[in-house]
Parts: sequence; structure tokens; C-alpha cells
Amino acid sequence: MAADDPLAGYDRLAEATDPYCLAAGEAARLLAGHPWKRFAVIGDSVASGVGDPVPGYVELAWCDRIRVELAAQQPDLVYLNLGVRELRAAEVRATQLDEALRFGPDLALVVAGGNDALRRSYQPDAVDTELAAMVEALQEAGAEVITVGIFDASYAPSFPVAVKPQVSERMMTLSRRTAALAARLGTLHVNCTGHPTERDPASYSADGIHGNLRSHGICAALTIRRLGTHLGR
Repeated sequence: MAADDPLAGYDRLAEATDPYCLAAGEAARLLAGHPWKRFAVIGDSVASGVGDPVPGYVELAWCDRIRVELAAQQPDLVYLNLGVRELRAAEVRATQLDEALRFGPDLALVVAGGNDALRRSYQPDAVDTELAAMVEALQEAGAEVITVGIFDASYAPSFPVAVKPQVSERMMTLSRRTAALAARLGTLHVNCTGHPTERDPASYSADGIHGNLRSHGICAALTIRRLGTHLGR
């Protein structure tokens, strides 16, 4: 692919024939005429885009991929990604929300809580409060907000078998509660939890915890399809 166009030759990539990823031309059809010009992302490592390359797949983290597809249909699009790995939900709110609001997004993606749920100290009500505060502030500022149910990280290779059930229970709680919050607040919710690839060890990076760029491509496809549904496509 050309350095100035990360999607050049996409139809010749393995990703274009992956049933879980975007087909060639699909994003253009789904996003044609979209109204968004300022796209902001806040969150943890899921937002920042940690992930190893995979041969035959676009070398873009999922939020960057969403930005490229949005910009292809709206050349004036401006993008801000404030994601930082290892942050808990309260830290995301404390360190990123104000800057995101100053940016003035009309589309914002919020993904946080995973680092809370990975720990035994996870407090679901407290995480809900932080997520709701971020979503509501962005909505009040005029942004359409995307929320995300992330992969159940208990399937990642780095977790010992003995702790997987406890981690899974917390991750599923986070996913269910985020979906409920999304329904209550009226966000565009993207549910990646339970996707078949989360159980596949080949979906993860060498660190054994973060999804690789095939996983990113899948999450980008799910998000773009959700945006397309919102646009009535």
C-alpha cells in the first residue's frame, strides 16, 4: 500500500475477504454523505490503538481506521485521539475529557473501564458514573457519542487458567452495564463482546493481552457498520 494512502490496494488484501472485516467499498457506501467533521476519541489502550501488525491486514489501529474512512467521505474531518494505555475510567475522565470538550467534537468515541474490570477492585457503579459523566458532557457539547463493549480479555493468552473465570465475570459485567448505560443515554453502541475472534489466541498481540491489527480491523468494521445503521444505510 502507498505510504500516503493506507487503504490503497485494499481489495487485494486478505482483510477484504475476511468475513468479519470490511469488504472493498463497504465503508464508502455506509458513510457516504455523513455529517461529521470533528472526531474525538478518549479512553485507554483500546482507544490509543495498541496492537501488532498482521500480514494482509491494514496497518492502522481501529480508531485511526475509522478516521481514515470518515475522512474519505468528508475531507474536512479533523481528528483527535487522546487515548492512553493503562488508565482507569476515572483517570480518563480526569485527564482527557476537558481537552476533548475544548476540541469541540461532533462525533466522539468513549472507551474506558477495561482496566478497572481487569482488577479485583473493580467497582461497577463507580465506573458507570465515570462513563456516564463523559458521555453526557460530550452530548451536551453537541457530539454524537459512540460507546463500546470490548472483547472479553479473559480469553487473552496472558491470563492464567485459574483466574480466567473471575476476569470473564468482571468483563461481562462491564459489557452489560455499558450497554445498559448506552441504551439509557442514547449513544451509538458497538458491542464487540462475545465476538468469535475473542476466543482465538491468534487474535492477540505478542504481549498476550491486546488484540492485534486483525482484531482492530474487526472492531473498525463493527463501528463503521453501526455508524451506517445510524445514517440509515
